Amino acid sequence: MSTLVLELRQGDMMIVNGAPIRFRNRARIELTAKARFLFGKQLMTPDMADTPARRIYFALQTAYIGDHEERKAGLEEAKQRIAEFKQATTSNLAREYLDRALMLAEEDQCYQALKFARRVMRHEEVVLGLMAIAQFAKTAE
Repeated sequence: MSTLVLELRQGDMMIVNGAPIRFRNRARIELTAKARFLFGKQLMTPDMADTPARRIYFALQTAYIGDHEERKAGLEEAKQRIAEFKQATTSNLAREYLDRALMLAEEDQCYQALKFARRVMRHEEVVLGLMAIAQFAKTAE
C-alpha cells in the first residue's frame, strides 16, 4: 500500500471522506489508506460557484467528497449542468473536457474529473474576460 504525505499550513482547510478539517497550526499528515480528499485551492465553497463552469466543478466536488446521498445528488446535478453548458457553448474543446469529466465521474473517478472541470473553468474565465477583470482589480488596489 502506498502512502501520501501532505504538508498543510496553519488555517488550511481539508475535507477527508466528507469531514471538514481546519488546521490550527502547520501540520504534516500521511494518508495511509484510500480516502476522498481535497484541500486548499481545490476546495470550492457554494458562494464561489458563481459561473456555469464553477457550478459544474462544485457539483463534481460534491460527487467526490460528499456522503453517499450527496455524492449521488452531486453526480446528477453535474450531469444536468454539463448538458446545459454543452448546449450553450460553441467551444468544441470545452465540450470535449466536459465529456471526459462526466465519463470519469460516472466511473467514480471524480478527482480526475475535477481536473477537467478546472480546465473548463480556466477556458470560461478567458472567454468571459474574467481573468482581465481580476488582473485589473489587483492592479487598481
